[in-house]
Amino acid sequence: MKAAWYEKNGEARDVLVVGDMETPKPAAGEVLVRLHTSGVNPSDVKSRKGRPLIAPRIVPHSDGAGTIDAVGDGVDEARIGERVWVWNGQWKRPFGTAAEYIALPQDQAVRLPAGIDFATGACLGIPALTALHAVSLHGDIAGKTLLVTGAAAAVGHYATQMAKLRGARVIGTSSPERQKHARAAGVDELIDYRHEDVAERVKVLTGGAGVDGIIDMDFSSTAGLLAKGVLKPHGKMVCYGSNVPAEIPLSFPAMLWGSLTLSVFVVYELLPAERQVAIAELTRLLEAGALKHSIGARFALADIAAAHEAVEGGRVTGNVVLDIG
Repeated sequence: MKAAWYEKNGEARDVLVVGDMETPKPAAGEVLVRLHTSGVNPSDVKSRKGRPLIAPRIVPHSDGAGTIDAVGDGVDEARIGERVWVWNGQWKRPFGTAAEYIALPQDQAVRLPAGIDFATGACLGIPALTALHAVSLHGDIAGKTLLVTGAAAAVGHYATQMAKLRGARVIGTSSPERQKHARAAGVDELIDYRHEDVAERVKVLTGGAGVDGIIDMDFSSTAGLLAKGVLKPHGKMVCYGSNVPAEIPLSFPAMLWGSLTLSVFVVYELLPAERQVAIAELTRLLEAGALKHSIGARFALADIAAAHEAVEGGRVTGNVVLDIG
């Protein structure tokens, strides 16, 4: 099969190779998926660039979509031919979705509803599930106000839509060039974080009260807002990422006297019950046609280095997808 891989950390064009590999065979309890698309996420490029390799060769990417081509022992043969999307394809496993085939446990290949194309399927494992879990951690948000940082980013775009579907008012942060994209997701008010004081704007937009909750993509830049009254007493901040992978100061007085809650998670490590709930709800939303999907750029497998560079450069609005064939 055709596949892309790297055998050491480094820049995309220095380490990524496209060539032929042996096609995997599904073990007991596994399915073999013939991939049509592979999603490229920031975590994929960070892994390639600097995270220690867990095997001599890494086929990157955790998200993808395709058709089940074969099944291992214990898997219903009726699943052969089923259209599916894949999650955690390369999480704690060396061979991900940047290939024509992937073999993985059958639960990690989820039925793709009719009408949802393979490109969209490659955006569900990380962006959509992260957004859905982040929104769900806030509980009942009907009538409440949420601040979504990066409302035009892949996760933020989904989170904004999901929060609006649950009856929340959404204040989003965005750069000027991406505000139209954020508004398409349904955001109520936008803050230009590059030119406006986010804390002051939030106070103006909430009559000084602060927001009920925050869904945050970058703890390194948002943690400092808590001491400025952005989050109202007893509010919750849910964070799923940070641009600075280091110790980040947090105001304990603000947390204490505001009785604030901080919840941090990584979508790769959702508990089985959490993931089951999220997948069921995501399936319902997909079947209902309730979500807008955004594919910002598509590349051929042979151009995987350019796809990684596009994600790293932050030049693309929407998800980056590889077309496998």
